[in-house]
Amino acid sequence: MDPLCTASSGPRKKRPRQVGASMASPPHDIKFQNLVLFILEKKMGTTRRNFLMELARRKGFRVENELSDSVTHIVAENNSGSEVLEWLQVQNIRASSQLELLDVSWLIESMGAGKPVEITGKHQLVVRTDYSATPNPGFQKISQYACQRKTTLNNYNHIFTDAFEILAENSEFKENEVSYVTFMRAASVLKSLPFTIISMRDTEGIPCLGDKVKCIIEVRVKVAVLETKDMSFPLFQLFTSVFGVGLKTSEKWFRMGFRSLNKIMSDKTLKFTKMQKAGFLYYEDLVSCVTRAEAEAVGVLVKEAVWAFLPDAFVTMTGGFRRGKKIGHDVDFLITSPGSAEDEEQLLPKVINLWEKKGLLLYYDLVESTFEKFKLPSRQVDTLDHFQKCFLILKLHHQRVDSGKSSQQEGKTWKAIRVDLVMCPYENHAFALLGWTGSRQFERDIRRYATHERKMMLDNHALYDKTKRMFLKAESEEEIFAHLGLDYIEPWERNA
Repeated sequence: MDPLCTASSGPRKKRPRQVGASMASPPHDIKFQNLVLFILEKKMGTTRRNFLMELARRKGFRVENELSDSVTHIVAENNSGSEVLEWLQVQNIRASSQLELLDVSWLIESMGAGKPVEITGKHQLVVRTDYSATPNPGFQKISQYACQRKTTLNNYNHIFTDAFEILAENSEFKENEVSYVTFMRAASVLKSLPFTIISMRDTEGIPCLGDKVKCIIEVRVKVAVLETKDMSFPLFQLFTSVFGVGLKTSEKWFRMGFRSLNKIMSDKTLKFTKMQKAGFLYYEDLVSCVTRAEAEAVGVLVKEAVWAFLPDAFVTMTGGFRRGKKIGHDVDFLITSPGSAEDEEQLLPKVINLWEKKGLLLYYDLVESTFEKFKLPSRQVDTLDHFQKCFLILKLHHQRVDSGKSSQQEGKTWKAIRVDLVMCPYENHAFALLGWTGSRQFERDIRRYATHERKMMLDNHALYDKTKRMFLKAESEEEIFAHLGLDYIEPWERNA
């Protein structure tokens, strides 16, 4: 393995000596023969570098004073991958794909463990060469559209994305659509990055990061979050955590002087909707997270009920759980059948009636379909579909989740779970599945991409080509991506 090679051809030259490199220290036993470290002095300083080198050698690591062909790991502090790459190029050296560029945190953790720890994304200084000052054809340009970026649950910039999502939520409460979109797009693109932002230089060339966003990043976001949080924001969050309570109601309660849910529930002058009454009644269960095991157990309940009336129906869990999340706030299911439209229309009422007889139905709201087959897709990126749907609260017995272990516990033997059922026509299934899988930002961007880049209109119902003036059929999500000229992105890569 030759992890380092000169950028130019010709006789190999001796590597330039690192400025401030320490002199040879007494030999130590090397425990890890396959690792050869070089600690970069840039931004670290001579004294700290010498200290880390000596400490690492005492722990059994092989550390080179000078950069050589035998080095397998370069360790740096407060440097991005592109900055390390630039330093290497100044030394007339280019890094091969086998050379690891690591943050000093990896070395510190390894020394604490007494052995090299596993290298994860938080340790790697990935070279982002397409949008940095050092071009490299091996990297793809980052698109402004989430539908052209793969976004898994591995978020290396959560300190920024968490805060931007709080800022976005605050903007949404204040009905500031422009700021909401700005912060959500920023959070979305940062989630897709395969590296951690260390300095402002790392943000160069990344789309959706305007001056306002970069200023927030520069002050490490947290200060900005505290500044934007007024007294109403956390209370709006609290009030809207109740099932059936939206922004208008929470604002009304706030202006009436309410500052706690207990005061609201005990006030005899307030009128609550049926949904809000259920939200208060099962509040503790509904605000607790739904686990994947619970979601799977609900899935069994749904399939048993659906197949009792429509054996050829397809039942698919959508939302965050389809994207690979381990927890959520509710469980969404998309149901379709190649059978008759009449069978489809009658299915959800039959399922509701079955659960009611079994004592499993705690609340339901059935919304009838207003879907029109030949209506053009909506121009709005956030529009809900018009399929028949039912919003429910189901009673999930603990024994269905963990094979009876919970049934031995004292007290309540079940948990209230929010469930959404959506019934769509068979020919619209692919579009509904794409829409109900999410994430919200991914769906906004794929619709925006269809409109601005392909002159098409996309929603949960259909895809329409404005140039050809025709609806484009699709039997799968893959076909929709193909119509749009996009590479297919798996559900677990849509966590934008």
